[in-house]
Amino acid sequence: MMNAPNALSTLRLALAPLLLALARAGERRIFVCCLIVSYLTDILDGKIARRTGKTSELGAVLDSWADFANHLSLLPSVWWLRPDFVRAETTWLLVAVASYLTPVLLGALRYGRLTSYHTRGAKLAAYLTGASAVLVFANGPALPFRIATVTLALVELEEIAITALLSEWRANVPSLAHALALRRAL
Repeated sequence: MMNAPNALSTLRLALAPLLLALARAGERRIFVCCLIVSYLTDILDGKIARRTGKTSELGAVLDSWADFANHLSLLPSVWWLRPDFVRAETTWLLVAVASYLTPVLLGALRYGRLTSYHTRGAKLAAYLTGASAVLVFANGPALPFRIATVTLALVELEEIAITALLSEWRANVPSLAHALALRRAL
């Protein structure tokens, strides 16, 4: 079921290995351009899907896998392109990685697949994380990354709570309040 939103998610999924290759080759400017394209497609796929009525479970899963692949590509990329940043911000990087991976792993253990909640908080964290990642790779300051990391950690606590509440996998659960309502309805 290839439609415009799913095509954008597929493009983002294909960008993950390209980002890694560019980072490994030291092509920082092209890397930053591709990273911006990746984040723009992440914003656009959901907006287009909702406006055109093309939201689907497949689209939610594809979006989650594209997010996962791109987030995983960032850690080696920052190591290759900004080792100075890694040395200076190791604690913050560890908090960001743990905050992101913990709910992913818990969801995989509980449901046998990636969660695809797409909470409102996750959208905010994605905007902040994306903007701060672009700044990091463009030699910007660390403060936006730290703010994004705190936001990410708080948002991921909500996702952990949703996973604890829902007995079965659900896509597109916008908040903990929605998860509570779903649980009461069962």
